[in-house]
Amino acid sequence: MKLKRYSVLAAAILAVTACSQDNATPAANAPADSAAAPAAAQPTSKALVTTDGSSTVFPVTEAMAEEFQNANPDVNVTVGLSGTGGGFKKFCRGETDISNASRPIKAEEKEACKAAGVEYIELPIALDALTVVVNPQNTWAEEMTIQELQQVWVPEAQGKIMNWNQVREGFPDAPLVLYGAGVDSGTYDYFTAAVVGKEHSSRGDFTASEDDNVLVQGVSGDINALGFFGLAYYTENQDKLKGVRIKATADAAAVEPSVENARNGTYQPLSRPIFIYVSKKAADERPEVARFVDFYLDSANAAELVAEVGYVPMPESAQAMVRERFARREIGTGFDGSKIGVSIEDLLKEKLVY
Repeated sequence: MKLKRYSVLAAAILAVTACSQDNATPAANAPADSAAAPAAAQPTSKALVTTDGSSTVFPVTEAMAEEFQNANPDVNVTVGLSGTGGGFKKFCRGETDISNASRPIKAEEKEACKAAGVEYIELPIALDALTVVVNPQNTWAEEMTIQELQQVWVPEAQGKIMNWNQVREGFPDAPLVLYGAGVDSGTYDYFTAAVVGKEHSSRGDFTASEDDNVLVQGVSGDINALGFFGLAYYTENQDKLKGVRIKATADAAAVEPSVENARNGTYQPLSRPIFIYVSKKAADERPEVARFVDFYLDSANAAELVAEVGYVPMPESAQAMVRERFARREIGTGFDGSKIGVSIEDLLKEKLVY
């Protein structure tokens, strides 16, 4: 099971959502003759689980949905791709059962959910090494410091830091072409928190997209490009991209983005948890939702499918804490914005606030 399959599905979902923002795309492919089918909805006895949200979490949820449906043919799981922020908007309106998120829920999203009476269960499901990438022909930016990345991405850099040689002496006098996650993305929020020092704050003159495949294409097609997105998309496109080794400080060792370095905690400050948020009402009242989430959190499924799509399975101790949280239907969030450089076990011990 490869991420390229999900990339094709993601493109299809984006095409559908461009026509209707509230439509979700089934996880399973439609039959080949579906184009000839009548426009009217056909009766079905299948139960439905609806998910939407982050493009970063999309490959994990898509893999889980496909395997779950194979084992549970009586349930259909849909996976939308609205970005973390777009997913929370639908979730807090009660339109979806599960919201995929590459960052914690924000204060205004918490208030929207509370106002609508939507109680949520926050479940970290994997670790990610947010990856800074350049074109393979780039021979100068093999490694960069967080301070250099900050210099590039702070709001004040817009219209001023426009060439590579302004970042570091010895870099070429060539245009600096920037690509990054869309501003409605949790990846954008975490990157700005870790690099700029403030969530949702950066220069605006970069090519932004909620579809990470657009970013892959942009960076792979321009020798002067610099971009960022989740590890899975870099792992799947290493023939087209070069991952930049990151130095937390000028004196620190340069660490490459990898599953191993995310797991052992050395890839800082760009390692982060990714999440699903589950409607407590849906989990309590609809067995198919609870079954899907239990399947998602199963240790064997997490170990196999999370790793298969290029992310980092959480330590078993953390997985057990997440399963217990869902079993108890504990609502609320342990976050007040992104928390940088904190272990997942410590994050899971934080008091939940609804």
